[in-house]
Amino acid sequence: MNTEVLDVDTSRRRTVDLTDQVRSFCAGHGDGLCNVFVPHATAGVAIIETGAGSDADLVDTLERLLPRDDRYRHAHGSPGHGADHVMPAIVAPSITVPVAGGEPLLGVWQSVVLVDLNRDNPRRSVRLSFLNSA
Repeated sequence: MNTEVLDVDTSRRRTVDLTDQVRSFCAGHGDGLCNVFVPHATAGVAIIETGAGSDADLVDTLERLLPRDDRYRHAHGSPGHGADHVMPAIVAPSITVPVAGGEPLLGVWQSVVLVDLNRDNPRRSVRLSFLNSA
C-alpha cells in the first residue's frame, strides 16, 4: 500500500477541493483503490459537484441540521462545537475511489472535498492511500 499525508488549511473555506491532489497521488499507480481519510473527530470527506453552488449548499445544509448553540453535551471549544463532533456521522471521515490506469474514476462533475465546519482547528491532515489491484 502506498500512502501520503496532505496538510490542508481550512481557515478560509469550510470545503476544500482535494481532487487535483487525489489525481496527482493516483497517477502512475495503475489500477486499484484510493482511500481518502481524515483522521479528525470533527471533519469529513465527500464527493460532490463544486463550483456551481453545491459546496456552499452542503455547508448551509449541515449548519441547518447541526445548529451552533448550547444543545450539545460535548461542550468544550467555541459555541456549538458539539455539532462539529456530530458532523462526521453525516459526512463520513473516509471515501474510496476506484482507479484505472492511474486515473480516479470520478464522474464528470464529481470532486473530492474535505468538509470542515470546526472553527477551532484550521489545520487538517488528509491521508491518501492506494491499494493496487491483484
